[in-house]
Amino acid sequence: MLAEVVGHGKTAKPDPGPVHPRRFAAAPERNARLSRKLRLIAGVGTVDEELLDQIGRGMFARDELGARLVAAMRRDPGDPQRVTMGQFNRALAEGIEPLPGVPTALREFFTAIDRTPDWVDFDLLERGARVYRRLGRSRFDVLLQLSLIGGYRFGGPADLLVATGGLTGAGAMRRAGETQKWAIAVGVPGGMRRDGEGFRLTVHVPLMHALINDRFAGNGRWDVEQWGLPINQSDQAGTLGLFNSTLLLGARFLGHLVMREDSLALMHLWKYVGWLMGVDERWLFDTEREQNRFNYHVIQAQTNVTPAGPVLARALVDGHFARHHGRLGRIRGHYEQQRLLSMLRYFLGKQGMRDLQLPVPPPWAVPPVIVKNLLGSVVGRTGVGRRYLEGVGDRVAERELGLNFGGQPARIGALPS
Repeated sequence: MLAEVVGHGKTAKPDPGPVHPRRFAAAPERNARLSRKLRLIAGVGTVDEELLDQIGRGMFARDELGARLVAAMRRDPGDPQRVTMGQFNRALAEGIEPLPGVPTALREFFTAIDRTPDWVDFDLLERGARVYRRLGRSRFDVLLQLSLIGGYRFGGPADLLVATGGLTGAGAMRRAGETQKWAIAVGVPGGMRRDGEGFRLTVHVPLMHALINDRFAGNGRWDVEQWGLPINQSDQAGTLGLFNSTLLLGARFLGHLVMREDSLALMHLWKYVGWLMGVDERWLFDTEREQNRFNYHVIQAQTNVTPAGPVLARALVDGHFARHHGRLGRIRGHYEQQRLLSMLRYFLGKQGMRDLQLPVPPPWAVPPVIVKNLLGSVVGRTGVGRRYLEGVGDRVAERELGLNFGGQPARIGALPS
């Protein structure tokens, strides 16, 4: 098996083995149909076969810094090179320099993380965060409906979520809320500074991914030759694209008028997030057009829907009914569930709903959303209006977390010790 390792600018030569997993580009006609609009938007003339090949190879590639850190965590107690979660958390809070006798893998990880790239502009990050918050409820709608549930139409990552127990069963909304908590933290003022919560939660991501790879890649429960590594570079880069250009695209479909300067700022925010997560720097983009072109090729690299997709989609649709709605909970839960299905129909189309074995209602919920967002875009042309929309976005974020966490404190589960 090819085991290329990349991340934070580090690459190793691959071992001999299959070049691509079997799922790679396994549904070409379907993929071409699903990406037809994106092809027009991104201005793609013909498929870049070299890029497509790189994406296929990236399904066998991982973030090596995270992998070495987890390998050090697996060392025997008493080994001076063993890393503990306590050491990791302290280094995250205080930096690596104050810690005595730091294991090599931990020092290497945080030395890379703390070496902020020259291209990072913190003023632009802050502007991107404000743009992100001004999208209000639309950022949650798009990330849930087009990005998350829309992604369940392809096998691989969806199958991993089922295998890990993520986003299935009664705790589906809480686990979705944990992802939401991180995504919100990225956009708060100062969130991506070294002492910000967005930075801290983002730095947990490569460790979490490496722990999943360590657990599943060699335990016989994950078919690496079929799917690639459980958490791999191509899927990570594709997922990042769902938070930047796909979010902007979906927001525009819902009536938001996003100016070019605001688009560049939001792209910059998520570029830095992707870098901290260990995404290959070749696949970190400055503009929507570049990202959309890449996203188009990511879709060409996918396989068909698998049974995991409908399971995950149904859990989130049902979870919207069961959320902590307070007074008139059943009525409000039913409305939210039907609203979700209506907007999914708008984003995914009839065939997308059928792929996920969901009802196919008319998109009745969308027109009032578009009207509201068009009005909001007009309001946002002034400084006062922008601050107002940011405040609205913050209140929406607080409400969404409360619904998903059932009125309990919005906390992300601790990583294994």
